[in-house]
Amino acid sequence: MAASRIVIENCAIATVDADDTEYASGYVVVADNRIEAVGAGTAPAHLENVVRRIDGTGHLLTPGLVNTHHHFYQWITRGLATDHNLFNWLVALYPTWARIDASMAKAAAQGSLAMMARGGVTTAMDHHYVYPRGSGDLSGAIIGAARDMGVRFTLARGSMDRGEKDGGLPPDFAVETLDGALAATAETVDQHHDASFDSMTQVAVAPCSPFSVSTELMKQGAELARAKGVRLHTHGSETVEEEKFCHELFGMGPTDYFESTGWLGEDVWMAHCVHMNDSDIAAFARTKTGVAHCPSSNARLAAGIARVPDMLKSGVPVGLGVDGTASNESGELHTELRNALLINRLGAHREAALNARQALRLGTFGGAQVLGRAEQIGSIEAGKLADFVLWKVDGIGHSSIADPVTALVFGAAAPVTASFVNGQQIVEHNRLLTADEDAIARVARDEAQRLARIAAAD
Repeated sequence: MAASRIVIENCAIATVDADDTEYASGYVVVADNRIEAVGAGTAPAHLENVVRRIDGTGHLLTPGLVNTHHHFYQWITRGLATDHNLFNWLVALYPTWARIDASMAKAAAQGSLAMMARGGVTTAMDHHYVYPRGSGDLSGAIIGAARDMGVRFTLARGSMDRGEKDGGLPPDFAVETLDGALAATAETVDQHHDASFDSMTQVAVAPCSPFSVSTELMKQGAELARAKGVRLHTHGSETVEEEKFCHELFGMGPTDYFESTGWLGEDVWMAHCVHMNDSDIAAFARTKTGVAHCPSSNARLAAGIARVPDMLKSGVPVGLGVDGTASNESGELHTELRNALLINRLGAHREAALNARQALRLGTFGGAQVLGRAEQIGSIEAGKLADFVLWKVDGIGHSSIADPVTALVFGAAAPVTASFVNGQQIVEHNRLLTADEDAIARVARDEAQRLARIAAAD
């Protein structure tokens, strides 16, 4: 059967390929769910079975944005503990999060996904690690929400087995046993992980953090992931308090601890990595361990400025993350392009830290790298999956910025005229085509209020 083709023409294109190829005016041809061709000028004549032509005049076409770190459930606890550092913020919010159930998780996932998708995210991930007893099928609810939204998705199936009685931060009733966490994680991988090129759903093994997880769960979690052939994710080196905690409990810093438990490698990516010295960065570069850089969340929690320019120079794979919306209330990734550039320029490298194209690469190809999907997504190249965004850059917010990539990164949040995932359009003129945004907002508000009532009654 002949492939159905979509042709997008007359737009600026930033391919984010290995050569950073760009076209001031070019075209992209999509055949079913793959990019078939990209080039300058107009599309080839006499293409067969063209079902749609899109005039991209006044637009920049880029790869879809790839989110590499998030906590969807936090959508229904936004705006709380706004003046806390990480540890105090966690202590304040864990008792509320520990009351989440499947209905709440679904509503929160829908809200998180909707906000990202309408802002240009085509591949999302969720690091969900709160599994209270009797809360229902949380993983299934989250995966179902992503499937219904039409977004490519990685569930990082998290876990915690170090509760308050063992010196951890979460309440004891919100943590799992070692064996229970490993068994549930294995079951999630078996039920939901799709390793195919076209995969819309993948699963990673993701114990939460050194201060909420036992060493045995870290070690056995790594062994489980490698036995199943899936990736590994956790939080690392986020705050100075975490550094102190690791030295007190393990007698070493976070990076050395991770290496001792099998948690460095090209199949691993870690969120934050703010407090990294030269030897830490060298270890990540040597092992090709990836980083999810979350600039807004790091600023919200006063965690510090990650050394992203040094990581990139050393060859560490780096992508961008929204992080949970209880520490980044906007819930958007396209604003992280700008924030990554600006915040890193406050660091040691100043104006040479990052430029617009490096920021775009972090949010696209860099994200694909750390999720282990650089062969399939993250750049506009023939043979890759058709995940791309048309950004409107000829409106009042951007028309006088001569360079479209600079307009996207330095300017106001650009409107999304169209967003495609797997060759299917999911956003049109900043509105979702796959879900009712108003209904999502109502349900999320109701579930947030229900969670607040339950937490207050305890």
